[in-house]
Amino acid sequence: MAFESLHLLMIGKQARGVYMIFANRKEAGQLLARRLLKYANRDDVIVLGAPRGGVPIAFEVAKELRVPLDVFVLRKLGVPGREELAFGAIASGGVRILSRDIVEGLGITGSDIQRVTRAEEQELERRERAYRGGKPPLDVSGLTVILVDDGIATGSTMKAAIRALRQMRPARIVIAVPVAPPATCNLLRSEADELVCLEMPDLFYGVGQFYGDFSQVSDEEVKALLDAASRRRLEPHDVDTHVISKGARQ
Repeated sequence: MAFESLHLLMIGKQARGVYMIFANRKEAGQLLARRLLKYANRDDVIVLGAPRGGVPIAFEVAKELRVPLDVFVLRKLGVPGREELAFGAIASGGVRILSRDIVEGLGITGSDIQRVTRAEEQELERRERAYRGGKPPLDVSGLTVILVDDGIATGSTMKAAIRALRQMRPARIVIAVPVAPPATCNLLRSEADELVCLEMPDLFYGVGQFYGDFSQVSDEEVKALLDAASRRRLEPHDVDTHVISKGARQ
């Protein structure tokens, strides 16, 4: 479906109170890639998918741009007893960031910080092993990083991801998502070097409302997409991969 036709369809559905914009993650990734073509065929660009749901979209972007694909694993550090509130985050590459305002304001102790950090490090390492196998640690120094997710709600996790990436010294950070509310986009524009967002609806209750198929993406599907992207980089003239995931199926 042409982008113009899809946009008209979206407008019609919004008028009826339905907010589905993208059929699935695969379609969203293909549309997002069209807005990023200036980064195509460059050896100083890497696409990073935010696991799990951002990886099928990042796969399509990397395929269209003909650049490498990897994952950027971020784990929130939750306040003890109020885990939904983050006092920091850890990320791929051994990066940890802390919100000093929250740590000091809530009196979070050093032992609490270390205990929560160790627990989240275990999960981060598990995901790193599951997704990246025996690959060397992620190194984006001097590169233009395009960080892709399937959508952003409040932006707090993405803000932590940007700050974590900054510590890895990339040349440029581009945040690319299919959908996010306007206020969130405004927040992140001051954090990233560039923000690319296809749709910014005012009525925003959750990312899933904008997809016809928002199936959960498994660790196995993430790994399969990363492996397929690696094979494609080694065989640049091969035909389309046959990897199909629930979250990316047509």
